[in-house]
Amino acid sequence: MSVIVPVILCGGGGSRLWPLSRKSLPKQFLPLVGSQTMLQETLQRVAPSAGFSSPVLICNEEHRFLVAEQTRATGIQPAAIVLEPVGRNTAPAIAVAARAVQDVDPHALMLVLPSDHVIGKADEFRAAVAAAAASAADGAFVTFGIRPTGPHTGYGYIEAGDVAGDGLFAIRRFHEKPTLQTATEYLDAGGFYWNSGMFMFPVAGILQELDALAPDVFRAALQAYGARSADLDFVRLSRAEFEEAPDVSIDVAVMEQTRRGLVMPVDIGWSDVGTWDALWEISPQDDTRSVIVGDVITNGVTGSYLRSEGPMVAAVGVEDLIVVATRDAVLVSSLSHAQDVKKVVESLILEHRSEAETSDTVYRPWGNYTGIDLGERFQVKRIVVEPGKKLSLQMHHHRAEHWIVVSGTAEVTCDDRTFLLNENQSTFIPQGAVHRLANPGRIPLHLIEVQSGSYLGEDDIVRIADEFGRVAG
Repeated sequence: MSVIVPVILCGGGGSRLWPLSRKSLPKQFLPLVGSQTMLQETLQRVAPSAGFSSPVLICNEEHRFLVAEQTRATGIQPAAIVLEPVGRNTAPAIAVAARAVQDVDPHALMLVLPSDHVIGKADEFRAAVAAAAASAADGAFVTFGIRPTGPHTGYGYIEAGDVAGDGLFAIRRFHEKPTLQTATEYLDAGGFYWNSGMFMFPVAGILQELDALAPDVFRAALQAYGARSADLDFVRLSRAEFEEAPDVSIDVAVMEQTRRGLVMPVDIGWSDVGTWDALWEISPQDDTRSVIVGDVITNGVTGSYLRSEGPMVAAVGVEDLIVVATRDAVLVSSLSHAQDVKKVVESLILEHRSEAETSDTVYRPWGNYTGIDLGERFQVKRIVVEPGKKLSLQMHHHRAEHWIVVSGTAEVTCDDRTFLLNENQSTFIPQGAVHRLANPGRIPLHLIEVQSGSYLGEDDIVRIADEFGRVAG
């Protein structure tokens, strides 16, 4: 039986799930429907313990440490984490992944999965993958079509043709996202399925077909992979070569042209969780049809999604409403206008508002920091350093810092001194001093940092040494 290598695509911004999902922390890295993030749930569904090979993950450079840390937390060792220098859609990403999988096993099957989908029926999903594997091993390109539960206008559709095997059909045509009337006609006609964006390819076959049908994609992806370099635990593609790849989906580049395409209709409890109303639909609802997450108090609320990631939220006498509160932003929308949340993000981007891209908590390879207060010539942050991790050896031209340990143990380097600080102890880092913060302990280090100076931006960091290979940010 052929080896199945999961290929997990970790791109995407999830702007319609703002303010929780931001450019720096999109939805795949958030625990939206359980205790694990969506990426972690995807990894667990195709874990080696379930019969799959080690996965190949494709992500952008900005999110590399998030991907590595969340993968590590699952206990799954990836075959590779490949960094895209620029976004070029799914066809170039899959082409690069195919070359990486080919290095693992040239006879393997690759199971391509987005990292940000919910699959409520994991056993049925794995059964469908096993059933598709036989056809894929014979050279077919199998896509998984979701049996529609209603005339949804937010998904593309796959129109099935003749029976091609047990549970498989030829693909007659791909359809773009339809109007409500057209979607209703699809459901009435039957044989139309939501396009899930999940595929199974024989690795040699997909490379051959990319070469034949999308030679520009094939050439740029293979040249970028051929000129790759190792960077810690990552595979870094050559930017110059990868930038030459067309921005095109695998549907357009291959699946709409190939004669090898088959669709397998499935019922696996699937959702792409693209909007707040979609999350409301799949989340456990109380007897008022409402979903309540976090510190929320309600009275007379019906059919609503209310979530707080920070301040207490009180709602009285509302219905069909979305309220999502984070520490730095609040979204209020009707359920029927959930698709339009992305327009808010577009406006924030035009106004150069930081809330479009980052939240008050920023994740770094060593841990995270959260902004607490900011004023003229001062800033206060809460810093968390994971056990065994250290920040870069650095200095600042324009600010000094005070560090106060809340819990854990801090190892502090300040110019020619290195010393330990314990709970309730503090130190001062003068402007211009070469310094480093590390956690030598076995529990997370929590401390408060008070910055003071004429300029407090994150770009006032001169890195002298860094174990994560960063030169900025």
